[in-house]
Amino acid sequence: MSSKLGAGVTRTDRLLSDARTIRYYDTAGQVRATADKREKGEQPGIGELRLDPLVNEWVAMAAHRQGRVFLPPKELCPLCPSTGENLTEVPEDNFEVVVFDNKSPSLRPPQGDWALPDMAGPDTDTGTAAGKCEVICFTADHGHAFKDLSTERIRVLLEAWMDRTRELSKEKFIHHITPFENRGEEVGVTLAHPHGQIYAYSYIPPKVSRMLEVARKHKERTGKVLFDEIVAREIKDEERIVAQNKHWVAYVPYAARYSFEIHLAPKVSVADLSELTTEVADAYPAIAKEVLQRLDGVFDIPMAYIAAWHQAPVREGRDLLRLHWQITSVRRAPGKLKYLAGSESSMGAFIMDLRPEQSAAQLREVKLT
Repeated sequence: MSSKLGAGVTRTDRLLSDARTIRYYDTAGQVRATADKREKGEQPGIGELRLDPLVNEWVAMAAHRQGRVFLPPKELCPLCPSTGENLTEVPEDNFEVVVFDNKSPSLRPPQGDWALPDMAGPDTDTGTAAGKCEVICFTADHGHAFKDLSTERIRVLLEAWMDRTRELSKEKFIHHITPFENRGEEVGVTLAHPHGQIYAYSYIPPKVSRMLEVARKHKERTGKVLFDEIVAREIKDEERIVAQNKHWVAYVPYAARYSFEIHLAPKVSVADLSELTTEVADAYPAIAKEVLQRLDGVFDIPMAYIAAWHQAPVREGRDLLRLHWQITSVRRAPGKLKYLAGSESSMGAFIMDLRPEQSAAQLREVKLT
C-alpha cells in the first residue's frame, strides 16, 4: 500500500515475517516489493504498567528487553539493508528512511478496550503497558550520523516524523508522542546504525505533565503561552542564540541543565509536528544539520546526545504546549561526562558546570566546513 505525502515523499507499507509493519519513505519512485525472508518469530507479550505512588508516575515493566541485540558488528547490524548473508529488519537492499514496529517494544497496542487504571495510591491496580514503540532509520549507510545526512534526506526524515505523529494520534489509547534519537554509547545506545525511536504513550509522561501544569498556571495568570514568551526572550537577549533562519531559532536555554544543551523551535509556534507548514518544514533541515555540526565541532569529537521532540499531548494542552527539539549532551569536556549523581539523581536538582552564555559562545565559534 502506497500513499503520497509532502515534500515529494511516497510512503509504502509492507509486512515483516512476524506481521509487524515496515514503512518506506521514498522520493525517487522506488518500488518496494521484497519479502522478508526470515522465519516467522514470536512477538513479546504486553508488559505491566505500575504506579509509583510517591510521585504519582507510571512506570512500564518490560523485562523482555533484556535479551535485545547489543552493539553487533557492522556485518551483523539488524538496521542495515538485507543482504544474502545478513537478513535484517529491512528486507530491501537499500532505502532512504524507514519506520518499523520495534521488535522488543516497551509499550504495545492493547487488545480490545483499554483504560488507564484509576490512581488510588498504593492500592492502584496494575495496568498493561499500552502504547507503541517504533524504530526509524535515517539512512542505509551504517557509517553516517544525523549531521552527515544531506538536507534533502533530513527533509524526508522530518516528513516521516510528521506522518507518524498524524497517524499515531488517531489511536484512542495514545495520549502523547515523542520521536527521539539517542547517539553514543555514553547514553546507552545499543545499535550503532544511525536511527531514532518513536514512543507513543498511553499516559502523559512525567516531564510533559509538569510542563503542562506550569504552562496552564502561567496562562491563567497572564493570558499568554509560556513557551512563546520563552522564545521571544531568547531572541531579544541574543547572547544564547546558536543559529537561526527565517523560520527557526536554536538557543542554549537560560537555565540549561547540561553544559551543551540546545533547543530548536519554530518561530511561529505550533502544537506538534503535524501542524508544521510546508514552508517551515522546508527550513528545518539546514539549521538542524548546522546545530549538530556545531555540537560535534566544540571538541572536534562526536558528541553523545539525546535529541527529543517535545510537543503537546494528543488530546489536551494543545493551546498551552509548543513544539520544539531539545538536544542534550552528557559531554562537558573532552574525556569528561556529566553524570547525574547525588543531587541530580536523588533530588532532581541540577547543578550546571558551565554558564549557558559560555556554552552558546563556544557553539557559535565552531568553524563549519
